[in-house]
Amino acid sequence: MTLHNTGKRYGGGRSAVAALDGISLTVAKGEFVCLVGASGCGKSTLLALIAGLDQPSIGSVDTHGLRVAMMFQEPALFPWLTAAANVELALRARAFSRAERRARSRQLLSTVGLGDFADKRPHELSGGMRQRVALARALAQDADVLLMDEPFGALDALTRDRLHEELERIVEERGLTVVFVTHNVREAVRLADRVVLLSSRPGRIVEEFTAPIERPRHINTAVVVELAAHITARLHEVGSGHGRQHP
Repeated sequence: MTLHNTGKRYGGGRSAVAALDGISLTVAKGEFVCLVGASGCGKSTLLALIAGLDQPSIGSVDTHGLRVAMMFQEPALFPWLTAAANVELALRARAFSRAERRARSRQLLSTVGLGDFADKRPHELSGGMRQRVALARALAQDADVLLMDEPFGALDALTRDRLHEELERIVEERGLTVVFVTHNVREAVRLADRVVLLSSRPGRIVEEFTAPIERPRHINTAVVVELAAHITARLHEVGSGHGRQHP
């Protein structure tokens, strides 16, 4: 997946707002990349461009024919449907019979640890469980690339840690490529092969950090904390206007 000199502007003339500028980024097959940066730096906009939900104003986005699925900040489940039925919605556009959709949705819920909750409605599930349903729904699209926009930001630390482990397992089993947006720098280092730091609006790539940390990782291990502290310091420099940006 490749972005070349990609930019995005909203509006025109003096009122135009530049969200992204000059983004050039290559994400290898099977790579887990996290995007970090201040609020409003264009992280979510970048995911929308990759997903094809929006088009760049300049430059290009090439997914090389890979199938892309997106998981948003909120689960956005239909409250009147069961967990299984919510997952089945993602299967209706594909050539599955009703029985096949039912079986596959339950299989996917088992994959995310909700095999016993297929018949529960969203109000009967915890926040972490609802996010697992949303993850199962994204996986139902059988995508090669999974785009995740702060999916665990509203969860407590224990639930988040458990979902980190589940996500890491699923990504490895399926060989998924992941682009993950987060405000939590330590979460980024915990999950990513590479952390990409964006400047304030318009978002530009300031620096990239490889996470030379063997898996499995934990969010509170010393090496994760140390690299996260370094990236956070750079984030503050960028926010204050003292950080250098890559050309």
